[in-house]
Amino acid sequence: MPSPVWLATAATSLAVVQAAKLADVCTKSYAQSALPANDFYPGITIDTTSIQTALVSNSSVSSEWYPSSVIEYCNVTFAYSHNGISNDVVHVSYLVPRPEDFQNRYVSTGGGGLAINSQAQYSPSGIIAGAVSGITDWDDVFLLANNTINWEAVYMFGYQAHHELATLGKQFARNFFNVSEDNKVYSYYQGCSEGGREGWSQVQRFADQFDGAVIGAPAFRYGQQQVNHLVSNVIEKTLGYYPPTCEFEKIMNLTIAACDLLDGKADGVVSRSDLCKLHFDINSTIGKPYHCAATSSSGSSGFGGLEARQFMPTASTPEQNGTITAKGVAVASAIIDGLHDSEGRRVYISYQPGASFEDAATAYNESTGKWDLSISSLGGEWVARFLELQDESNLASLDNVTYDTLKHWMGLGMNRYGDSLQTTYPDLTPFQSAGGKVMHVHGEQDNSIPTGSSVHYYESVRSIMHPDLGYNDSTAALDDFYRLYLVPGAAHCSSNDYQPAGSWPQTTLQTMIEWVEKGAAPDTLNRTAELDPICRWPLRPLWSNNGTSFECVYDQPSINTWKYNFDAWKLPLY
Repeated sequence: MPSPVWLATAATSLAVVQAAKLADVCTKSYAQSALPANDFYPGITIDTTSIQTALVSNSSVSSEWYPSSVIEYCNVTFAYSHNGISNDVVHVSYLVPRPEDFQNRYVSTGGGGLAINSQAQYSPSGIIAGAVSGITDWDDVFLLANNTINWEAVYMFGYQAHHELATLGKQFARNFFNVSEDNKVYSYYQGCSEGGREGWSQVQRFADQFDGAVIGAPAFRYGQQQVNHLVSNVIEKTLGYYPPTCEFEKIMNLTIAACDLLDGKADGVVSRSDLCKLHFDINSTIGKPYHCAATSSSGSSGFGGLEARQFMPTASTPEQNGTITAKGVAVASAIIDGLHDSEGRRVYISYQPGASFEDAATAYNESTGKWDLSISSLGGEWVARFLELQDESNLASLDNVTYDTLKHWMGLGMNRYGDSLQTTYPDLTPFQSAGGKVMHVHGEQDNSIPTGSSVHYYESVRSIMHPDLGYNDSTAALDDFYRLYLVPGAAHCSSNDYQPAGSWPQTTLQTMIEWVEKGAAPDTLNRTAELDPICRWPLRPLWSNNGTSFECVYDQPSINTWKYNFDAWKLPLY
């Protein structure tokens, strides 16, 4: 129990915080005074002695997710534990803005790959917006031993760690800046990829956790998504051909060139991959020459348990000269078509035309001078560790793995982790009723998480929440709180080096704040460059007059290309 003197000191400190300088309050003693009470969150005990503070000044930050800025903040970290669980420690970090900049806001940010946070990738956006910005640094091993799942770790990773981060963070922000209970502290979320899935885990479960969530390219439908990284490898093995990396790159570049003008504007950007599906024949690339210079390898950081692996290593490749083969096009075409089982039924979605073939990248064998299979480590680790429950970072081989095997693995993951990682619950009525808003963005040429995955979830939410309304009326009803934007030419959570004239929407959090706090619902999203805005689904971009006139149009045949019938599954796949 804190002493009366300590409590009096804390009360005095809280009363003067708004007039203080950041250096005055960025102290261990003041931060301790702002911690939520130990009975604030039942089942959690905060270690008040663990608190650390660090003043950061003149920090230059830049990202495609927020405007370039020079920021000043206090980094406050502390630990807490769950009562009754031995050796349980969770670390959280909150970036606190200057008192004069605080706008009664809190922001949680998410992770990527198999990491629950992305360090500084998103967290500065909260400081820029006048918010306390939080990340959870929780990490634990997934397997206690071979064949023994650490279920506490699964549920923490699945949703609980972020729920605790935001619940504690909102109260910490209120205490730190002495915001009375009569005044609202607005709460927001921002994250992409795994961070996008984490955002949906909160929206689907905790209706009043966030007033607004900015969610990018979410890795939901986890059972399918992680195995999907192996589909390209199994297609190569099944068809018996491992295309050189340059052959894949040439097929992609020819696709971009052919589909560029379908949207009405010649800019090197595939803004309408749906029209590309309808009008481009990939077989037209057969026989075209390719050339790529030699490249050197890039390294990769170590990885284990649920730690980060967000960037895959690339091996060195020799100079490549050749022509696109019919076998190479057959592999590329099968990848774009997506996984089907042995009876021809659709199992899952693939990437849009114009996306790079990242999962299909082969490895050059210097001994044989041939290109060999290179198993996707994201997909391989998921199967080895999370499905086969072995402490391995990849599969040793894909021998005897068929399309039906992939379907089995997807079903196993969906069943085993349906209540923790799948994250596709489609009825968002409680969140809407609580006044929450979602802005959902996805790069149209995403090479890691298929763009169609986001469209399918949006359509699932629309049909579940408004089954008695027609398409246009149900879309309009969903617009009240949930809007989806497909970013032309963009890759996974960022702009695309292969389509540099495209751009990522950099001010999504600011746009969300305007929607929540001022009611300014975004019809379109602005991009970082001086480009035309991004249309909200189901409207699609179209230019006329030689690319000088822009509009967002309704195009039913194009919309139909984004609709999937997963007839390989007997239960609905939301």
